[in-house]
Amino acid sequence: MTDYRGKWLYEPQYLLFDVDDAVATITFNRPEKRNSLNAPMLREMREALLEADDRMDVNAIVLCGAGKDFCAGYDLDQAYEGRGEKTEIGNYQYRKAGQRFDDDCFSMERTQEHALVIPAIHKPVIAKVHGNCLAGGTDIALSCDLVIVADDARFGFPATRANGSPPAHMWIYHCGPQWAKRMLFTGDKMSGADAVKVGLALESWPAEELDAAVDALARRIAAVDQELLAAQKRIVNLALEQMGANTIQRLAAEMDARAHLASGPRRTRFKSDMAEHGLKEALKNRDEPFGDGFVRVRK
Repeated sequence: MTDYRGKWLYEPQYLLFDVDDAVATITFNRPEKRNSLNAPMLREMREALLEADDRMDVNAIVLCGAGKDFCAGYDLDQAYEGRGEKTEIGNYQYRKAGQRFDDDCFSMERTQEHALVIPAIHKPVIAKVHGNCLAGGTDIALSCDLVIVADDARFGFPATRANGSPPAHMWIYHCGPQWAKRMLFTGDKMSGADAVKVGLALESWPAEELDAAVDALARRIAAVDQELLAAQKRIVNLALEQMGANTIQRLAAEMDARAHLASGPRRTRFKSDMAEHGLKEALKNRDEPFGDGFVRVRK
């Protein structure tokens, strides 16, 4: 990644970064894990976004995923491992998520910062979504300025069934209160085509046409001067702030922490399944009562 003025300090491990014709493309590159988010990957994404925002040869940014998916969510194997009590440089301990409310809030706020750098930077960011865009993937996508999806993409937050709540909460600003509740009450998914119908995405395209469509849009945006693009982005985002978006992010982190400490039967079952049988069995038992887990929009 880079320092503040763009000097590359080390090569990113989980991202690809490319600039062509005033468009920076940042690609999640963990396809063997369906681009699930771990702490180093989130840090690299943040630094890559700041690098693109700082570079004068970049006017627009595309965020996408390598392999079959945009991003399948947070890496639950890592999340349920917890944080170590011992360090190599001292005999002190760090906060542990999932045990005390304030510690969990602290952890969620640190996670949330990575997604929220997207609306904070000056340049437009397009999420190009294919395959799975689930849980933490939606935290990233819905923080972007524009969301363009494949018709058959899968969009949702299944973790609300037993794990928590979106720690970066832009759902209501995209699809309104009823659809936000409909999706988060059940953890159901919807197709990319249906995501456009309810406002979670701007456009959907056949999967084989998605790259060309996003490339054309990104280059069209990048043809406008940086200063003008920043003016348009910032006034719209200031309007979102006036509608309470920043306050809602603070509350979202706290509600996620509250959900993590819940002791209901589904939450308790998921944690015990993770401890005794691992992620695959825990997800199977969590999702089995919901069938295929899809909501289909009738319009």
